[in-house]
Amino acid sequence: MSLSRVQVLKATTRIPWTTNFRHLLPVPKHWQEKRSRYDTGVKAVSFKHRIKYWNVVPGDKIRIRGEGRKLHEVLSINRFSNRVYIKGSTIKEAGTNKVPINRSVHYSRCQLFLGTHKVSRPQGGEREISVFARRVGVRDPYWHPGLRRFDWKRIALATVPAFYDKTTRTPLVIPWPEYTLPERPGANQFYDTAKDTVLKITYQPPDVKKPKPADENAYIKALFSPQPRTFDESMPMEDHLAKELSNPHSRAKKQKRWQAARVRRAELLKKFVERELLKLNGRPARVARAEGVFKFRQKLEEERKAEKKRRWLTAERKAKIERKVKRKQRKAEKQKEKLTQLVLKESTNQVIPRYRVVTSSFDRIVTEMNPQQH
Repeated sequence: MSLSRVQVLKATTRIPWTTNFRHLLPVPKHWQEKRSRYDTGVKAVSFKHRIKYWNVVPGDKIRIRGEGRKLHEVLSINRFSNRVYIKGSTIKEAGTNKVPINRSVHYSRCQLFLGTHKVSRPQGGEREISVFARRVGVRDPYWHPGLRRFDWKRIALATVPAFYDKTTRTPLVIPWPEYTLPERPGANQFYDTAKDTVLKITYQPPDVKKPKPADENAYIKALFSPQPRTFDESMPMEDHLAKELSNPHSRAKKQKRWQAARVRRAELLKKFVERELLKLNGRPARVARAEGVFKFRQKLEEERKAEKKRRWLTAERKAKIERKVKRKQRKAEKQKEKLTQLVLKESTNQVIPRYRVVTSSFDRIVTEMNPQQH
């Protein structure tokens, strides 16, 4: 499955876990072009320079190379651009209808904070030093099927200052930060339903002693009448709403209609074949059966064409045809009226022509649309 432009635009995340390696897929170059002044554009480095296993994740304490020993907390990361966003450090402050822009640094400038450790002095005694990871390695990566994510061990291969565990004489294992789910906002009294209202039992089971179903008209009058009316709420109203609320395109109903159509076709075929077998008229049974099957197929084709025509003749198309017929009628009446009121000047060599009634296709259309008027 390929990437989408929206996925790359929303690649900045606060979740430390790696659930897939889709950030290693190539990004088309035309996505990085700005189409307008308001377009932010896609910011992504070449897929060859992206990092597969991210050891700097949100929640870690880091220091930035070239800025002393000041500690920062990682707010979020972007695996497509190799950028690490710092918590509490903003480039632009929040304004009216604007979100503050956090400062970001490149992944290579981050050094993980390993904590403070006690070391012995040459003169005697101990002192505490802050240890940072200069080079971090990956050990034992595997897919966790229960958590549905990739896990591995972060190993500090080189530290500043140089430090290692003297008891085991092995590199330090860097623990992962604890991830806490973001707090959900409280309930809004104007938009959210109160808990008491949700838990309130408003359904009353029907009384089995009253087999008579509820009156639908009485229920509607009780809802829309300004004066209170007596209505037994224990009567089952589901019988009236079952047809309106049920989905006519559900799988069960479509299967039921298909089964009914299949049974009808089988009965129709049997009916045509039996009709031909009753009147052989000197034909073999095999020929009569074949003619029955042929007539059955003709019947299905006629039904298919009739259903196609019925679906084609919608209410809008029927109204359009009726308007067209009425317009032609008015046009014919006006033309007839003009011919009736036509007066010719008397002149020589005038002959009254004979006429005859001609039934045109237009008259047949009028007769089909309005049979009661003819």
